[in-house]
Amino acid sequence: MKNTFFKILFVTGLISGFISCNAQLPLNTLMENIPQDAHVKDLNNELNPYMGIYKANYQGREITLYITKVENKLEKSVDKTYYLDALVIKYIVKSSSGVILQDTQNVILQNNAITSHRVRSYDNTIILYYEGTNCSVGWGNIYLKKINATQISWLYKPDDVILTPSKCPGNPDLTIYLPETENPLIFTKQ
Repeated sequence: MKNTFFKILFVTGLISGFISCNAQLPLNTLMENIPQDAHVKDLNNELNPYMGIYKANYQGREITLYITKVENKLEKSVDKTYYLDALVIKYIVKSSSGVILQDTQNVILQNNAITSHRVRSYDNTIILYYEGTNCSVGWGNIYLKKINATQISWLYKPDDVILTPSKCPGNPDLTIYLPETENPLIFTKQ
């Protein structure tokens, strides 16, 4: 009898482990509901309409966004690892005279990374996390919302912390070049 009980327990554990390892969850799944090694998938192709190149002008600067979709991007949090279909944004910010102020197209480093981490279903908003510039200055959330086939709205809420020079070695550029606005900024697809 004990042998049968342990066999059933073992098989049940294997099955539940297999299911959790291969779980496919929708993009609007809350972080606390994502099991270890799950796949948070773009099951309804919610990210696809955002892909492309978009431009806007703000305070004399031209901002170009290059939005791509990455499938099964490995995400690591303090207590779990999982895979996520995500939007990744690279960008170029130019001055009014055409001088490039910041270009992240070929940057592989963690700073300046912008990656989606959630879809807010009730208002069709993609929430992205910005790692910030040098020493994480400007880190925070970006909210994208599709307006129509050629326009998206952008709202950037930085949680910037002014660091003392001793906490940010060298002489790094601590300027936040991304547009911070009170109201959403409209980007147009190119």
